[in-house]
Amino acid sequence: MSNFTETIILNTFDQLLEAMPFEKITVSAIIKGCGISRNTFYYHYQDIYDLLDAWLQNELGKYGSPAAATDWDERMKEMLHACRQNKRKVYHLYNSISRGRIEQYVFTSTNDLIYDYVSQRAEGKAVSPTRVTALADICRYALIGFFLRFLWNGMNDDIDTSVNELSILFNDIVERSLEER
Repeated sequence: MSNFTETIILNTFDQLLEAMPFEKITVSAIIKGCGISRNTFYYHYQDIYDLLDAWLQNELGKYGSPAAATDWDERMKEMLHACRQNKRKVYHLYNSISRGRIEQYVFTSTNDLIYDYVSQRAEGKAVSPTRVTALADICRYALIGFFLRFLWNGMNDDIDTSVNELSILFNDIVERSLEER
């Protein structure tokens, strides 16, 4: 029952996000749309931001883990194409929540993927774990900037071409940074 109720709440939130900016969505609108009590909502979620976190995890979970960290670029393409297909929802979120929160979502959603990518490239090289972590952090910050630019450009960028170019740059930067010194 619990999983069923959470699914209904998430689906209702998704529909509301398509129709209106995040800042206009209320717990009252969600419970009315779901036909549940306020207590039921708060049993599952602490507040609207907790629901947002669960919704984002659900949406990002649709892309799963790539077969290898070297496939990060294909996963990125899928996610950007999905953003474009759900443009209203993305902009309803983007224009309603703080830039820090968006950065946090992008950063955390790419954390393991980028770290694994850099770690795989570092295998067999005399590179400290601290350097691997620092390099992965730099790549993630670049990815945040890349994503924000994509949003600023109205999602009109050629996704496949721009991600391919980013991938070439990442490969070059990571390889050069991991060279023995």
